[in-house]
Amino acid sequence: MKHSSIAVLGAGSWGTALALLLYGKGHHVNLWMRDKEQRDEIRQTGENKQYLPNVSIPEELNLLTDLEEAVKNVDVILTTVPSQAVRGVLQQISPYINSNQVIVNASKGLEQKTLLRISEVVEAVLPGQSYVALTGPSHAEEVCKEMPTTIVVASKERKTAEYIQDIFITPTFRVYTNPDLIGVELGGALKNVIAFGAGIADGLGFGDNAKAAIMTRGIREIARLGKAMGANLATFAGLTGIGDLMVTCTSMHSRNRRAGILIGEGKSLDETLKEIGMVVEGITTTQAAYQLAKECSIEMPITEEIYRILYEGTNARDAVTNLMTRTRTHELEEIVDEETIKW
Repeated sequence: MKHSSIAVLGAGSWGTALALLLYGKGHHVNLWMRDKEQRDEIRQTGENKQYLPNVSIPEELNLLTDLEEAVKNVDVILTTVPSQAVRGVLQQISPYINSNQVIVNASKGLEQKTLLRISEVVEAVLPGQSYVALTGPSHAEEVCKEMPTTIVVASKERKTAEYIQDIFITPTFRVYTNPDLIGVELGGALKNVIAFGAGIADGLGFGDNAKAAIMTRGIREIARLGKAMGANLATFAGLTGIGDLMVTCTSMHSRNRRAGILIGEGKSLDETLKEIGMVVEGITTTQAAYQLAKECSIEMPITEEIYRILYEGTNARDAVTNLMTRTRTHELEEIVDEETIKW
């Protein structure tokens, strides 16, 4: 295929890993970061020590701190900055981009103040700009080592999704397309909330039984809210639903799970964030999901208890008791579909 020019905005672990993947395919890659010190350190050491240590970064990879230089005249702009920073970055690049460029977002979250999905943020700042969401079960630490990984790209336009599919796909990085932009974005964002809860259970010393319950009931919550917001329920049975939930709830690569473990062990939120040292998307997404559930009149008990732990000071063990002693009910339901139960 024809090689493309791509600006990767954000040099955290995921941005760095995707920049390396794209560079390895022969694309021209601009990797933009805010911090000149970070750029200089990468140049001097040949690795991104803070976010992706022990991974070699070739000298030919174009490292930039100037946004205009990074995005001007490229074919694709890939945003990997934290969800709460996406709007600001888009506003900064808006004078320098043209209508033919495709915005691809690889951040997984909801905008906290507006409760918008990232595609809605892009539409608000850059109306009519072609947009693709890239998400799925994919740890940067494994992608940069070329371990087999499968992800999904979603867009309102099939041609655009397939264009991005061709740019990213490699023998070790398989890319699927999906037209359900709402479901793909919600699955990627909300799984971080449930993974935070799985981490709390681990931190409290609970076992596999508890984690299985959180994951299974968690995907039910995600699907329930997704259905209310117009998503295709089948999406939540796929890579961006169950797949991403599994990997984020079970892996120590997951900073959401690691943060939950620290909370479960009794650390404060400030102590937890300091120890993780990177953005934990599940914390802000919990607040957004909690508010969306209220607006949609959707029951999301796991999300509600995590919200109370994070924002109301509820003790983690008390939250578990609240979940376990809820009004008894039945579970004659499909994972991603709901029928009236006659029993």
